[in-house]
Amino acid sequence: MNFPFRLGTTSYIYPDDILPNVRQLAGVVQDVELVLFETDDDRANLPAPPRVAELNALARDHDLTFTVHLPLDLKFDDARSFEKIFRAREATRALEPYAYILHLDGRALQADPTPARVRAWQAKMNVALDKILMRVEPQQLCIENLETWSPEYFAELVADRDLARCVDIGHFWKQARDPLPHLQEHLARTRVIHLHGVGERDHQSLVRQPRAQVQRALEFLRGADYRGVLTLEVFNLDDFLSSRKVLEELWSSDSRS
Repeated sequence: MNFPFRLGTTSYIYPDDILPNVRQLAGVVQDVELVLFETDDDRANLPAPPRVAELNALARDHDLTFTVHLPLDLKFDDARSFEKIFRAREATRALEPYAYILHLDGRALQADPTPARVRAWQAKMNVALDKILMRVEPQQLCIENLETWSPEYFAELVADRDLARCVDIGHFWKQARDPLPHLQEHLARTRVIHLHGVGERDHQSLVRQPRAQVQRALEFLRGADYRGVLTLEVFNLDDFLSSRKVLEELWSSDSRS
């Protein structure tokens, strides 16, 4: 089925490394989210130059783009976190990614986000973002909302720097919040959307989500003529195939109504 947006999914649909996943997903999706990690014990899955060359060949042959999810759980008071970001950027630069997706360090906001604590956090994130933007173009850097704190806290930071957004609809559902007001307000900056169900755990198939909620989100995207990347952010083949089926069925039913 042809969608107006670029349909994507993650680089961990098959129980294998990034390159074998992209080989099997090329021609099935139009974008692959490269989920990168780098741990303090020096384990990493950053692609080496020969693999980057093959990823680029797959992209050329299959009209494929990449979004790069920068390492998770970064601590912005630790210089090593910035080193991880910069290494991920350098490892994937030749892929010319459609977007780099970043989680801000919101630990300080999870327990008791008083106005003073929010202001202190924003000042800290100002410094961190200025450092990151020395290596990443603002229009490529997508700040993602998380389920453990409110995205309103970074709205001004994003607007002031002309950054992009990654709106994770599933994270709003996990917060028991309606994602549509946020999408409507920030769609002009939204380069990537993550879509997934929420059941006994996060990032499950869309079959786990009330169908009416998924349909309402898709109706909004159709009405807004969204043309960015929509990533089915799941991590196994069954969840991907069943999510894609839900997406196709609801999109087709909306087009007939």
